[in-house]
Order: sequence, then structure tokens, then C-alpha cells
Amino acid sequence: MEEKRILCVGLVCLDIISVVDVFPAEDTDTRCLSQRWQRGGNASNSCTVLSLLGAPCAFMGSLAPGHAADFVLADLRRYAVELTHVVSHPESSFPTSIVISSVSRGTRTILHTNRNLPDVTAQDFEQVDLTQYKWIHWEGRNAAEQVKMIQRVEVHNRACPAHQRVSTSVEVEKSREELYQLFGYGDVVFVSKDVAKDFGFQSAAEAVRGLHTRVRPGATVICAWAEAGADALGPDGELVHSDAFPPETILDTLGAGDTFNAAVILALSRGQRLQEALTFGCEVAGRKCGVHGYDSIV
Repeated sequence: MEEKRILCVGLVCLDIISVVDVFPAEDTDTRCLSQRWQRGGNASNSCTVLSLLGAPCAFMGSLAPGHAADFVLADLRRYAVELTHVVSHPESSFPTSIVISSVSRGTRTILHTNRNLPDVTAQDFEQVDLTQYKWIHWEGRNAAEQVKMIQRVEVHNRACPAHQRVSTSVEVEKSREELYQLFGYGDVVFVSKDVAKDFGFQSAAEAVRGLHTRVRPGATVICAWAEAGADALGPDGELVHSDAFPPETILDTLGAGDTFNAAVILALSRGQRLQEALTFGCEVAGRKCGVHGYDSIV
């Protein structure tokens, strides 16, 4: 039987990446080592990684017309990512990110522009055939609408036998109060280091213990903490940890979190234990930091 797909709902944008030796000081003229266009956006990046890891996957998001949209659509097809109900907004501008990547320090600085492109809504999500998917992941954005989407999946699951239910996950990456309502939804909740710090936690272990009371009963909360690895707390209340797997040389950290999320989701969707999934996520994210882009992570 053909494996069901994993759907990622969220942003696709154009990343314009300038690679420099050292991050430029204010009011200086710096020569780039290289520059490239790359498809970006959390949900979009996770689809790239899922596809490279051999998982059939699909993307749902909003698009505006223009050369940037043509580029990202062609790139999604190149990675065999299915486009599921991509919503077109002809009067909007396509979102872009200017990324300055410092080789010497292994850091990246992002300036994101998204002036007027609406996110997909719960009404748009009504068109999705849930029977085609085994897992749906939401990049936390317009949270009130996304809650309605997840609730639709919950209604669907209550009418299904266990083996036909759709697993769900959410990513709470930005420290915005509106997004925190998403803690109460999803089988798996990914929490960023920035959000954890916004709540006053100083480690991934502190974060998953402290935030576990906010997720629904039976859910898993996961927090990655860069070079400190990642921690998770599952339904059984046992704390799970994985060390990081840094490459010999850090070349490109852009999208490392999206890579981690995708690898963990894939492992869990294929029945692996939480410890195995967490370690796999850290391993793949580490490989990603050692290459430019994603093509060499497998």
C-alpha cells in the first residue's frame, strides 16, 4: 500500500542569501563571498527535508504572483513536493527574506518582509481531503484560524478507526502571545528556544517540563536548544534528551530548526520511539549545518 503523505501548512518565501566572512559593521562596504536565491519559509523548508528523507509530502500556503513565486513553485516541484490547495492572492506581494550568513561565526541574520500576503484560513483548509494524509504539521502563524483547522482534524479522527487517524503537530517558534493558544492543540508541540526563554526557562529540559502543563493530555512537547541538543516530554512523563551532532565546520544554520522538525515528524510518523525520533532529528539537523542548503543532508 502506498504510504500516505505528510502535509505542512505555513509559509513559503524567497530567501536571498548573502554569504560573508564576517558580519559587516555599520556604515561599511563589504564584499560577499557568494550570493544565492533559495526557497524558504518554515513549512516549505520542512517539506524539502521530508522529501529528501524519502517521505511523500505536500505543502499548503499562500502565494502572490511574480518571478519570486515562479522560482519557488519550480523549486517545490524539483523536490517532488505536492502543492495542496495553494491559495493565490494576485493583489499581494510575495514575501522575501534577506539573509546575511557569516562563515567565520556560523551565524545568520534574517530581515523578513511580508507586507500584505494573507495566510491560509480555516475555510481554505476545508478543501483538504484529510484521508490523503497521515500527519499534518502547522507552522504557527494565524493561530486562531489554525486552531479551527486542527479542530476539524480532531472531528475527523473521532469518526475514524485508530489506524486511519491523522496525527498533528504544531510549531510555536515566535514569541508572540497570539501563538501560545496553539500549545493546547496537536499530538506534538515543537517549542523554540526563543519562546522557551520568553517563558523564563533556561534550558530545553526546563522548557518541556514547564510547558507540559499547557499541552493537551497525551501530547508530546519538544524543544531544541541549538548546540545543547534537544529534550522532549511524552505522555508517560519521562524526560527524553538527545545531544547535538555538530559538523566539523558549521557552514549554514539557516533552516536547521525546520530540518529538525521534519526529521522528528518523519521518525514518529513511521512508528519510532520518541528517543529515536529526537536523536534522528538532532543528527539530520547537524548534517544540515555542515552544508549549504539541503541537498547533502542524506
